[in-house]
Amino acid sequence: MNLKKNNLKKIYGDASFRKFYRKYNKNYNSSVIVIASKEKEKNLLIYAAVNEIINKSGLSAPKLILENYNKDFIEITDFGNESYYNILSKKQFKFNDYKKIINLLIKLQKIKIKKVKNFKNKIYKIPIYSKNLLIEESDLFYKWYLPLIFKKKKVSIIKQKLKKKLDLNLSKLKFKNKIFVHRDFHISNLMKIKKNKIGIIDSQDAVIGNPAYDLVSLVDDVRIKTSTKLKNRIVNYYFKKCSGEYRMKKKIFLSDFNILSIQRNLKILGIFSRLFMRDKKRKYLRLLPYTWKLLDLRMKDNPYLYDYYKYLKKNISKKIRNKKF
Repeated sequence: MNLKKNNLKKIYGDASFRKFYRKYNKNYNSSVIVIASKEKEKNLLIYAAVNEIINKSGLSAPKLILENYNKDFIEITDFGNESYYNILSKKQFKFNDYKKIINLLIKLQKIKIKKVKNFKNKIYKIPIYSKNLLIEESDLFYKWYLPLIFKKKKVSIIKQKLKKKLDLNLSKLKFKNKIFVHRDFHISNLMKIKKNKIGIIDSQDAVIGNPAYDLVSLVDDVRIKTSTKLKNRIVNYYFKKCSGEYRMKKKIFLSDFNILSIQRNLKILGIFSRLFMRDKKRKYLRLLPYTWKLLDLRMKDNPYLYDYYKYLKKNISKKIRNKKF
């Protein structure tokens, strides 16, 4: 199949190398074309495989309609334009919607399927979210964010001071890697597709990891500002609905939550800086100040890192943190 541009409409808003087009078919039905010439295996082959795992588990992800891997695209079902970001950014009272999303997260964490045949008829097994991968992600802070704001010498000084301690902090995680983790479970990746159904997109980075991680992605979402009170309500609702093991070990779970929030927000500072410096995508820079607020919120609550929280506040000023470049 060759793509005909006259029945395609570009869909904007993704931070990856992928391009998305809405394809209009007969009877005004539509589908989505995903094009990826870079990172093709992850963005096409793995994406379709993880979506199949989600669908086989009774949840909703885009289904594969056809693939043309040699020509760098797949066609998937269309979930429309109504993301929960669009819904919640217009609402004053958000908690009821977050309850629906937590109910979905509980179901997502119960997924038992760990492998599936991809459309190349080979077995794809979801990888483990190893400590090395967590470190590799948080290292994006030193590789991309610090060089955005400082010269090489100061980058080296700050990295030398922080890296070992922050990496050791990840060794304090207690829960084992045994849960399906979407790894980017935030409201921009959740679509309202039917009255009581939520569609899950952007699942190609899924791993088997810590149960606190996707809750972190949702609660400490840099794309939408929420009060500490609402964050706590969402977390408390999760504990009402989650596995009894997590309720019984709530203190340990919350410690893991804190550690992973710090890791994720360091990674996000790095990723958004890279999108600007490498890919010329400026719009994500406006999210850096709130990412810093979330990092501060979690670091000051971590007794192991409190001195490093003060070090960061001293060396990366409020003016720099609030800069949108």
